[in-house]
Amino acid sequence: MKAIVRNRFGGPEVLHIVERPRPALQPGCVLIRVRAFGLNRAELYMRRGLWGEVAEISGIECVGSVVSDATGILREGQTVVALMGGMGRTIDGSYAEYVVVPATNVVAVDTALDWAELATLPEAYAVAWTCLHRNLEVQPGQRLVVRGGTSSLGLAAIDIGAQLGATVIATTRRPDCEAMLRSRGAADVVTSAGELCAARGWPGGKADVVLDLIGNSTLLDSLRATRRGSRVCLAGFLGGLTPIAAFDPLGQMPSGVQLSFFGSFMFGTPDFPLSDVPMQNIVELATSGCYQSRPSRIFSLAEVPIAHELMERNEAAGKFVVVI
Repeated sequence: MKAIVRNRFGGPEVLHIVERPRPALQPGCVLIRVRAFGLNRAELYMRRGLWGEVAEISGIECVGSVVSDATGILREGQTVVALMGGMGRTIDGSYAEYVVVPATNVVAVDTALDWAELATLPEAYAVAWTCLHRNLEVQPGQRLVVRGGTSSLGLAAIDIGAQLGATVIATTRRPDCEAMLRSRGAADVVTSAGELCAARGWPGGKADVVLDLIGNSTLLDSLRATRRGSRVCLAGFLGGLTPIAAFDPLGQMPSGVQLSFFGSFMFGTPDFPLSDVPMQNIVELATSGCYQSRPSRIFSLAEVPIAHELMERNEAAGKFVVVI
């Protein structure tokens, strides 16, 4: 099979397309013929070596068809989505024509979406759905801030938040993306990277819920932008992995605000079964157009290094997808 392999840690130039043996089915796993996969910023960090030793073949999600299922549950040829379960980290990931994934991290779906559109959904929409429904418990009429709105996860959160009846405020460092964010359902767009409540475009008052995808560099400001009884969920690191220096909850967290974190690497564990995410319903909402989940650009497998380079230059407004 063809696969994109990292021969060392470094920039996009370390990624090469090579021939590898098709992986063997393992107990408790599903062998999937990969039809398409979404690209994620996490894979940039893996490629650079910032997350320690990881698999040579990256990729944390994919869509495709079942070749064989060791558990006997899924039938050959069935359409599935797969995410996490160690892909690209402890086991070879989805940057290949075939991948073996733990059955706990594979979900069958019935869909008429093409492979590219389907590939926009697994990671971004599963994470956004979990953050908004579980961590933040977003309610109709609430003011929801999505920090990092032009990322694929941010756009998924805007889709889901608007569908829930929240008033969505999206942030971006790109003024040229304001119209796109409004078309996706954002009522207000903040185009400053500075203090949220003092930024151009901020509608006044404070937020009820904040999904912070920028990370540690903006978290304290996100907390300050919320009212008593609000919730803040940290679920991304677009601003880098540098920790908050000398974080002091006693002096830096506002009273009465709840702070939580969600990492998608927990999907498939007993505490976070993937069955908790209504993936079939997400697919149907995307099919109907309620979720505007079209890829921003489609690449071939051989073009993965080009896609990585564009992502590092922050030129991916939305989801980059690779179709095999």
